[in-house]
Amino acid sequence: MTRAFICGVKGYVLENEERAFLRDAAPWGVILFRRNIDTREQVARLTTDLRAALGRNAPVLVDQEGGRVQRLAPPNWRAYPSAARFEAAGADAAQAERLAWLGARLIAHDLREVGIDVDCLPVLDTPAPDSHAIISDRAYSRDPARAAKVGRAAAEGLMAGGVAPVMKHIPGHGRAKADSHLELPVVEASRAELEAVDFRPFKVNADLPMAMSAHVVYTAIDPNAPGTLSKIVVDEIIRGHIGFDGLLMTDDLSMKALTGSFRDRSERAIAAGCDMVLHCNGDLAEARPVAEGAPELSGKALARAEKALECVREVEAFDVAAGVAEFDAVMGAVA
Repeated sequence: MTRAFICGVKGYVLENEERAFLRDAAPWGVILFRRNIDTREQVARLTTDLRAALGRNAPVLVDQEGGRVQRLAPPNWRAYPSAARFEAAGADAAQAERLAWLGARLIAHDLREVGIDVDCLPVLDTPAPDSHAIISDRAYSRDPARAAKVGRAAAEGLMAGGVAPVMKHIPGHGRAKADSHLELPVVEASRAELEAVDFRPFKVNADLPMAMSAHVVYTAIDPNAPGTLSKIVVDEIIRGHIGFDGLLMTDDLSMKALTGSFRDRSERAIAAGCDMVLHCNGDLAEARPVAEGAPELSGKALARAEKALECVREVEAFDVAAGVAEFDAVMGAVA
């Protein structure tokens, strides 16, 4: 049995208590953070140990965006630019897309080398002028049409390198005036405004394999619950208007935007229509009730999870040195 949740672990190596938890709770996958990342050899050992503890070739996820959000960082890995820099550096739209593809293809090479096969990228949020800085340069553009195309190029770069992308934060975090890590953002834009801007990059990319939800209240859609916990948002907007039928995972359930017990958060997210719940901080006292609230992965959720990983099976031929040279010629040496 595999449960419909993803968890984190504490450090560079698995503790015995964590091995037992992974064996018994059977999460679909594990997500890594900076606290888990030291050297290439260490990360490769950790991903191997995680899969051994789970008894299967489970997905290992990471947030490797570039810029402010880069878990595999110098001096052991290249530094990558923030998403906004591709639009700024590209002489035209096609070049911006090429740069985003190249950057993601190089990231995929880094990740596959150490056993990571899912990247929580691209960020398809469209920042508003007065929004909180939590998104800002993590987004590809303030133009939703440009964000959709450049973000798509990044997703294609990951998939060419055998890494599955996760678009975030569906249906849109760009207007939020608060950081959902710390408090619950409330967006009061009309549905027409949201459809024209915030939802658009996700709608254009609705065929991508995975998406991560936004802990954001959209008063025009459901004033009573954040998107992650709202059946209205999931059914009418994510599955309906946007047309996304891939694997929908929550953002981190330990974020302060959410309230209630951890089991309650897990159960409410699943009831709202999320396929998978995500708990990141590696605290087993929180992870255990999250696991208890997550059902066995089955039915449509299982089918979506299996389909989402199809793109990790093959790696297209790629000259890494030539790719680095082309990328750096425009973006500058970022090693």
